[in-house]
Amino acid sequence: MPRTIELLEPLTRILPEIEKPKQRLPLRERLMWTAVVLTLYFIMSEIPLYGIRGILGYDPFMYMRWLFASKRGTLMELGIGPIVTAGLIMQLLVGSKIIDIDLTNPKDRALFSASQKLMTLIWGAIQSISYILGGAFGQLDIYVSIFIFLQLMITTLLLMLMDEMIQKGWGLGSGVSLFIAAGISQQMFWETFSPVIGSDGKYVGAILYTAQTLLSGEGLMNALIRPYGHPSLTGLIVTIAILLFVIYMEGTRIEIPITMAKYRGIRTKIPLKFLYVSNIPIIFTSMLFIDIQIIALLIWRQFNINNTNIILNLIGTFNQTTNTPIGGLAYYTKPPSGISSVMNDPIHAIIYSALLIISSVTFSIIWVQASGLSPKDQAEQLVASGLQIPGFRSSPKIVEGILNRYIPPLTILSGIIVALIAIVADLLGAIGSGMGILLVVGIIYQYWGMLTQEQMMEAYPILKRLAGEK
Repeated sequence: MPRTIELLEPLTRILPEIEKPKQRLPLRERLMWTAVVLTLYFIMSEIPLYGIRGILGYDPFMYMRWLFASKRGTLMELGIGPIVTAGLIMQLLVGSKIIDIDLTNPKDRALFSASQKLMTLIWGAIQSISYILGGAFGQLDIYVSIFIFLQLMITTLLLMLMDEMIQKGWGLGSGVSLFIAAGISQQMFWETFSPVIGSDGKYVGAILYTAQTLLSGEGLMNALIRPYGHPSLTGLIVTIAILLFVIYMEGTRIEIPITMAKYRGIRTKIPLKFLYVSNIPIIFTSMLFIDIQIIALLIWRQFNINNTNIILNLIGTFNQTTNTPIGGLAYYTKPPSGISSVMNDPIHAIIYSALLIISSVTFSIIWVQASGLSPKDQAEQLVASGLQIPGFRSSPKIVEGILNRYIPPLTILSGIIVALIAIVADLLGAIGSGMGILLVVGIIYQYWGMLTQEQMMEAYPILKRLAGEK
């Protein structure tokens, strides 16, 4: 009986695919193609969706746009949301063995790639329809709705192919990581230097606002604490401090000594990142919180527009003018916007922080078990690779027992740390948000490592042969 995923084999011939380059491209050429893809992303981020006359009111997706590299009202309305969501779903299905697939088999890899593309398009369609029916673009007639749907789906397809192009070797790294880092960096630059006048009558950019405030004689305290959630001097200082702290934490490792039996017992070390689960738990938590707010908003619009239903009020109450959450679970899963917001409602900040930490730790544990990072999975991989810990037999059970001393505590601790980083950043109004800083530092770290490796490969061609490349 064929496996479920094998039923998708005809899709490998239908779905569009980017061919790999016939030989490894020089670093300069790969950087050029990466720049081209990045330029196309920025262009699509500035082209408005045709058929929308104007978007007013509260944006329920504003707190996830840094994660999905999206921009409201443009072709990048969905951003990389469908790609990221499809990738996470497929990885969880494979990691939890729900889908039986061997990624070392070329045929299975092709099937996995085709199924992930299909999932991306399906999820893009679901999101597009939800946005349209949920009123994210206002009241639309059927023809305009169909046209907007087609624009969003074409953009999703283009982004999927651009990401595949980068990953296939035409560019450097991953298109998804590139778009996220570019979007967050653009937002951080804008919030730091923007010359636009905000709702408080002052410059939006933190540096210009600080200079304007001090030169007008309003005092340092007004520059440090700013209402309306606009960037402030405090946010700029906190951003720099968190950037330095995250860079330090990214480089922190716990090293476990091992020997390589098949290479005459050569000793080396396995470095376990102190932030073992990286920023994955906060990504999942952010997606959960956003889903809660979206569902709460839809329920409120349909059944509780006057905020009079006691039971539905627990899910979420909203301001009838701006559609912003003002109570219930939807309110407490929305991050405070700076120090002034915390001072006005400290209970909100406390409950939000508690929910974020609990969710982050929970998703950390789930991710480690589902993605092959558990002590048992790591032990089996080490033994299968001919590695062993000095002084112990090369047995999966023994190695698992040793790894149990490190991995579970690191899982919980890293979940707490990334949650606290996000909390401190959000409560103090860091520029780009705490999660944005975590993501952009992690991605820049990856690119720094890749650039270093590429330069070594070009400087010493023998390394290519040792790595099995032509």
